[in-house]
Amino acid sequence: MAAVRAEHDRAVLARLLGRDPVLHAYQLGDLDDFFWPYTSWFRRGEQVVLLYHGVDPPTLLAFAAPADTAALAVLLAEVTPVLPARLYAHLSPGLTDALAGSFRLDPGGRHHRMALTDRARLAAVAPAGVLLGPADLPRLRDLYARAYPDNWFDARMLDTGQYLGVREGGELVAVAGVHVFSPAYGVAALGNVTTHPRCRGRGLGAAVVAALCARLRESVTHVTLNVKADNAAAVRLYERVGFTRVADHDEWTLTAR
Repeated sequence: MAAVRAEHDRAVLARLLGRDPVLHAYQLGDLDDFFWPYTSWFRRGEQVVLLYHGVDPPTLLAFAAPADTAALAVLLAEVTPVLPARLYAHLSPGLTDALAGSFRLDPGGRHHRMALTDRARLAAVAPAGVLLGPADLPRLRDLYARAYPDNWFDARMLDTGQYLGVREGGELVAVAGVHVFSPAYGVAALGNVTTHPRCRGRGLGAAVVAALCARLRESVTHVTLNVKADNAAAVRLYERVGFTRVADHDEWTLTAR
């Protein structure tokens, strides 16, 4: 029986996670030099868990295909003693029992993992947006405060060079960016997508997402995202641009008992 261990070999992790690059896109992206210093990895046999320290609270990522859920649950139970007292978690269905003895779990909702699969739909959406940089940070923060206050944006994410925005009258009114981006591992995950409330219904969200997806496809193989299952408007937007639902997971806030 394999024992749990801290894993520091990126080649080993890339091999294990690369068996399903869409399900594990976020973890593969975090193998990149840009994100790697903020990660802790745990492995038991062929199962892998990631603790990402680049956000507050730290975020635990544990994804498995249904056939591997039981094996991943064993790994989760074994790593609980070294986890922070408070963290956020993205978990495939069926994994909460492994943590419930050590943590109170407050639900953050069911989420869909979607992947860009339909190039024809992407090509049918007229793209719009310009590349954003550090000088745009004040306007970007203002847009998130007005339109997406519970975002997962960190100013460092602008350094990926993968944030596009639509400006009107000097104001930023729509944006699409990434949570992870790694040409080295062939993956990107969209994130922090929003449109100013007064500008919604005009197709700006789809246009800037389409522009970013076209840009990402020049350097990565798999473009993915997470979206709340009950956010029907966002799901429709991503389907229009060419994304397809490929898996589900649940998000939780974990507090040590």
